[in-house]
Amino acid sequence: MPAQCPPKTSSSRLLEVLGGHCAGTALFVNAHHSIGPRSIVLFGTAEQQQQYLPKLTSGEWISAFALTEPEAGSDAANVQTTATPTPDGTGYVLNGQKRWITNGGVAQVLTVMARTPTADGTGSKITAFIVTPGMAGFQVVEKRMKKMGVRGTATARLAFKEMFVPRENVLGQVGKGLKVALTVLDFGRTTFGASCTGAAKFCVQRAVNHAKTRVQFGEPLGTFELVKEKLAYMQAGVFAMEACTYETAALIDAGEGDFMLETAMLKVFATETLWRILNDTFQLHGGLAYFTDQPFERMVRDHRINTIGEGANDVLRAFVALVGMRDVGLELKGVRDAVYQPLGNLTRLGSFAGRQLGSLLVSPTVPVRNSELEPEAAQLGKLIRSLGSSVQKLLIQHQMSIVDRQYQLGRIADAATELYVSACVLNRLDALLRDHHDHDAALRLDLESGRYYLLTARRRIRQALASLGDNDDEAAC
Repeated sequence: MPAQCPPKTSSSRLLEVLGGHCAGTALFVNAHHSIGPRSIVLFGTAEQQQQYLPKLTSGEWISAFALTEPEAGSDAANVQTTATPTPDGTGYVLNGQKRWITNGGVAQVLTVMARTPTADGTGSKITAFIVTPGMAGFQVVEKRMKKMGVRGTATARLAFKEMFVPRENVLGQVGKGLKVALTVLDFGRTTFGASCTGAAKFCVQRAVNHAKTRVQFGEPLGTFELVKEKLAYMQAGVFAMEACTYETAALIDAGEGDFMLETAMLKVFATETLWRILNDTFQLHGGLAYFTDQPFERMVRDHRINTIGEGANDVLRAFVALVGMRDVGLELKGVRDAVYQPLGNLTRLGSFAGRQLGSLLVSPTVPVRNSELEPEAAQLGKLIRSLGSSVQKLLIQHQMSIVDRQYQLGRIADAATELYVSACVLNRLDALLRDHHDHDAALRLDLESGRYYLLTARRRIRQALASLGDNDDEAAC
């Protein structure tokens, strides 16, 4: 690891190593490091940071992030736990329950989301609180909930009954807890990608070794085309997962802009790519993989939660599509408004139309330093243009009702995710060619894996965009 490795990149490297050995340990560390104390780091006062962070950093204290409830999972805004201000203004009384909280039963410090009344008394908003188990009314209903996988983690059910929390334990601003929660989850999703990358690398190593040594029908498994196809996807998938994970971590470390879209796309891509790699590894090992003396049955149990935890993938798809299309929609609304305004606005309309038509007719330039990659960069630019054109057509056709067109949102999200991952892959290939002059075996494998990913991603993107107009959606309704 580089001596000056930035914090998110550094933690991602750690989670990748852990993910390649034990999913339960990776989840425990992710919950404690990436999301548990993150709210205090980002939103805590100097006094809160001084009181809690030293022991959380040293590991003397364990942390947990308590958001999920029976009625609030991916719908984070549906938190029902209440926090009622005390008459004397010294704090809040919390009542409610939380479930599926990793480290919840063993943590000394928890970030808890609860609803506080608005200033005008007409409603409520979510506020984040620092809670410790010594507070009267804090209950661990179930310390270790029985579950399918990652059984090494303590996943708890908690309850708060008339639990007093001092005013000094509010994290951030009152009523701004949803922002705290969503920001913290961004960090968790990135290290989620890292742990999935580690697990995928383990699978690839075992699959390649097995394909070389297992002989069937007189030949090694690796000589059969259907096996080659699986191995090629695995190698390319791991390369892309790693590229996307560390590109996203670098965005966070740069501290510039909003990276919610990138972390959501990374989470969906990494968890689903790992699931396919794991399934193919299982299949290549045949009946051997089904028995408990091999690691794969446990890995299937451990990693099934990935596409559900920290935002279910289907929910994140809708989020990616809607948030990604928001700016385009606002610009189109500007066109519509300009059309129905007096002639004085025609200049504005003309400049907008020219800008938009230009973006549709000319592919954006994707910069690369190595001329060897210019064909791939040009192909990526054309696909970006195609996605932009498709988004505009959908918004013109459906306008506000696009919110409910989840078939189409899923396709847009899938295409956008593949484009983001492809950009990360292209960037990594560019760096490899720039930094390495001798094409040794390892570098050649990386270059082939990255290029194979770009090649197959282009086909998947074209298929997703084509299915916007050629599909069987009506039959599924």
